[in-house]
Amino acid sequence: MTNHDLEQVFDTSDEWIVTRSGIRERRVSADDEFTSDLCVRAVRDLHSRSPDGLTGVELIIACTTTPDYAFPSVACLVQAELGLRNTGAIDLNATCAGFAYGLHIANGLVTAGIHKRVLIVAGETLSKVVDNTDRATAILFGDGAGAALVESDKQGRFLASHLGADGEGAAHLYRTGLSSRLAPVDNTGLIRQNGRQVYRWAVETVAAGAMCLVKKAGLRIDEIDWFVPHSANLRITEAVCERIGFPIERTLSSLTYYGNTSSATIPLALVEGARESTIKNGDRVLLYGFGGGLVHAGVLVEWALHE
Repeated sequence: MTNHDLEQVFDTSDEWIVTRSGIRERRVSADDEFTSDLCVRAVRDLHSRSPDGLTGVELIIACTTTPDYAFPSVACLVQAELGLRNTGAIDLNATCAGFAYGLHIANGLVTAGIHKRVLIVAGETLSKVVDNTDRATAILFGDGAGAALVESDKQGRFLASHLGADGEGAAHLYRTGLSSRLAPVDNTGLIRQNGRQVYRWAVETVAAGAMCLVKKAGLRIDEIDWFVPHSANLRITEAVCERIGFPIERTLSSLTYYGNTSSATIPLALVEGARESTIKNGDRVLLYGFGGGLVHAGVLVEWALHE
């Protein structure tokens, strides 16, 4: 769905949307296509590039805020479709920080020796939960999925991680539901966002969190090769980079042609970076997710791409 498509629905323009968000297109799932379907495709794409990558997977973590059902979990649906027997399966809802949270948990399990291989899928079908009468949110969100394997390896390394939450800001970004604490009871399950408040919180929080990660790893910000923040809005990324003194040219994003895909934005950006050989082995890559909750999470990794 392009910005020109949205011009037919809202009082908006391609220039207005690009100027305020950096988005030109977003992908929209079919009526009978759901998050588990996108996650399965992402895993199959991973498998096509790493044929033995799924052998010995012991746990599937599905990071999503738009599951097909309340239960069964997306992870269970993926496990069944791919025939990955003898694996555990759980869903993780940390909204747009989901992938970073998933990496943090998977790394902990592998480092502790509890599991040897953990499959992470991050997928969303946000087009199904946006209010199509609300221009402020309808122009932002799209659908997508990515997948990654975390396993014990002497090359790739997790250098540091940082997690946080600010539940007091929940009213600034949420989906309607059964409770009336944030808003009148509304079972439509649509996204509601106070963009200005989220912007202020994100810029301050991500900038502080990124610098905390770098300090934990015993590094300086100029020793980081790539910054991959959650692709929520180009203006947020620009403001964070300005605060931490990091060149915008060294950031990776999936925003322009996918829109905000919540938990999937970071893996989608990494896939493009890997395919185009933008990220090189040994590069230090800082990933940082943030979103509804309000939650945030970052991991700093040393990149090792296996052909």
